[in-house]
Amino acid sequence: MNVLVLGGYGAVGEHVVRLLRADGLSALAAGRDPARADVVLDLSDIDSFAKALDGVAAVVNCAGAEDVRLAEVCAGRGIPFLDISATSAYVQSLEQVTGPVVLGVGLAPGLTTLLAVDVLSGHRGPVDIMIGLGSGEQHGAAATAWTYGLLGQHFPDPDGTAIRNFTRPQRFEVPKESGYKPAAALRADFADQHRLTREFGVPVRTYLRMDTRLATMGLTLLTKAPALRALAPKRMPGSDKWVVLARSSNSSARWAAGRGQSVATAVVTAAAVRAAVLRQPTAPTWIHEILRIDDLRDTLRDNEITLGH
Repeated sequence: MNVLVLGGYGAVGEHVVRLLRADGLSALAAGRDPARADVVLDLSDIDSFAKALDGVAAVVNCAGAEDVRLAEVCAGRGIPFLDISATSAYVQSLEQVTGPVVLGVGLAPGLTTLLAVDVLSGHRGPVDIMIGLGSGEQHGAAATAWTYGLLGQHFPDPDGTAIRNFTRPQRFEVPKESGYKPAAALRADFADQHRLTREFGVPVRTYLRMDTRLATMGLTLLTKAPALRALAPKRMPGSDKWVVLARSSNSSARWAAGRGQSVATAVVTAAAVRAAVLRQPTAPTWIHEILRIDDLRDTLRDNEITLGH
């Protein structure tokens, strides 16, 4: 079977293609560059995209193109459409598509979602999600644009108030294995906190920090003065280490840590592709409805990602 990976030679897509092929699936990298693409495709041409779906069993969007029409075309033909985007408004539009769309695929949302659901299975109180990203990793243009795109924006808190991104710091203890030091993280609009709050009926809040205090403080400064974004560097000093953690109000927690968030996103995405092809969802489905964190234990270990309590 063929899996069409949009942006299949990008920061995340190249790893998704590699992992799927290693698992015996036929993964085709799609994009506009004929020198790197297995399928030359301009995603702005919806008719051409529809024609490229012949013989395709699943589509993974790693291109950063937030065009709900792509999902609608796939869903109309019963082809699972998986998207790694974390933008809340776009994810909400995907939830309205009629057909097989898999949401929250990647590191955050994705791995964060599975960790939070695991914590919620043993504790019905509020859950905080903390995402620590290495500011020194070359994430790709889409990831950088997404982060800076949050500056000055607001999103709804479970208590009904409007929260501005990169404010309201909260301190998190992190495992020594992550290579991170305990520090404050800032509220950020990741889509799974909204879904989990609705589904479980308890507050779920997401916080973001970088691996250096300087980079995290930079987000605070930029959100107070978004006009300074033009002066913000595309890459800041730091490492490629990341850590994600979900903790309950009684301080019980599940966490995962590794190096290279693009690789981690691809590992979770490849596992979600396999689950989607096996389960064949017929409606918009979040990753935790087809996978559990324990389903990924061996895959995470094989890719040098540590999972712990």
